[in-house]
Amino acid sequence: MSGEQERPTETTPNRSGDVLREIVGGNIMISVLAIALALVVGAILIAFTNADVQAVAAGTSSRPGGLPQAIWDAISGAYGALFKGSIYNFDQPDFASGIRPLTETLKFATPLIAAGLGVAVGFRSGLFNIGGRGQMLAAAAAAGYVGFAWPLPAGIHLIVAVLAGLLAGAIWGGLVGLLKATTGAHEVIVTIMLNYVAFYLLSYLLSTPGLLQGPGSTNPKTPAMLPTAVFPELLGPDYNLHAGFLVVVAATVAVWYLINRSNLGFQFRAVGENPNAARVAGIDVKRTYVYVMLISGGLVGLAGVAQVLGSITTGFSAGIDAGIGFDAITVALLGRSRPVGVFVAGILFGALKAGGYSMQAAQGVPVDIVLVVQSMIVLFIAAPPLVRAIFRLPVPTGQRIWPTRKPRSVVTK
Repeated sequence: MSGEQERPTETTPNRSGDVLREIVGGNIMISVLAIALALVVGAILIAFTNADVQAVAAGTSSRPGGLPQAIWDAISGAYGALFKGSIYNFDQPDFASGIRPLTETLKFATPLIAAGLGVAVGFRSGLFNIGGRGQMLAAAAAAGYVGFAWPLPAGIHLIVAVLAGLLAGAIWGGLVGLLKATTGAHEVIVTIMLNYVAFYLLSYLLSTPGLLQGPGSTNPKTPAMLPTAVFPELLGPDYNLHAGFLVVVAATVAVWYLINRSNLGFQFRAVGENPNAARVAGIDVKRTYVYVMLISGGLVGLAGVAQVLGSITTGFSAGIDAGIGFDAITVALLGRSRPVGVFVAGILFGALKAGGYSMQAAQGVPVDIVLVVQSMIVLFIAAPPLVRAIFRLPVPTGQRIWPTRKPRSVVTK
């Protein structure tokens, strides 16, 4: 041939292949498979701790089917109880009764989603907010005090109590951002310390008459919230789901708009990607840190508000956070710090919480196994290469490690 024709090199992009690679090896697939792997680990633990399985394995029981059947019955019974306790109970006589577990899941998910959104905002901005407990307690104290000590008209009372909680959580989180911006203090250390400050401060307030302690009581507990300051029930008195869930749905939409459509959200993401480049581009990084922690603390504080004005209406103690501040880190990680992902992850963990109690009551499975499943989800989410290696998934195009040598072009004459 008189001319030269260059064939495509091995680095020529293949759009259809790249799309398939992104789907199969992307973050969504990694999250789904991480959950599946965690459930497999949970199934193994259920089988090992089941009394019937142990009896068959030891030869003290001669049940039909032997050991495989005993293992299957233990695992299917446990996860069946988990489903019935979190999604739908087929043993109930009507739909209204059968759907009650789903409402319990949404109730448990409400504070998890709110706190997860707050942690996710920090993650997207390069800040690791592990002070959820302190921010929740600060918000709970403020919202609770307004809830029982300020008799206001219906409607206005609830709004004022919610705003008081959001403001307290924002201030508690904003203090972290202010210290980081002015002194360079690391947010991890500061948030850990403020967790203890909030806990012991709330304990003092709950033990001091005239502050948060109920009148005439010696218990470290607040009085009951006034009816005008409690989130109204969404589906009637037979269900525990309250209007706080709708507030969390609105918060999810607001955070999505903030991160993906607003100028402030663009600054958050720019600082999270590269603070130095953001500074060169004209973004005030220090001021951004303060804004991030104000919003993050306010969202986490919303979880404390939901606890006080929603599921707890008879007063609360210093344990009102119920570990949600730390569970929110898991929710944010599983949701990949995306608002929609955090919402779905919050519902998943709400289902694990709601179904875990049912699994323990119906099958005698320790509720701690649910905690193990949650921990394994975090482990697999934090190690995508491990999940890809187990399932032999391809690495997405954007994450591929290309050869350092220059590819050869094949030339024909």
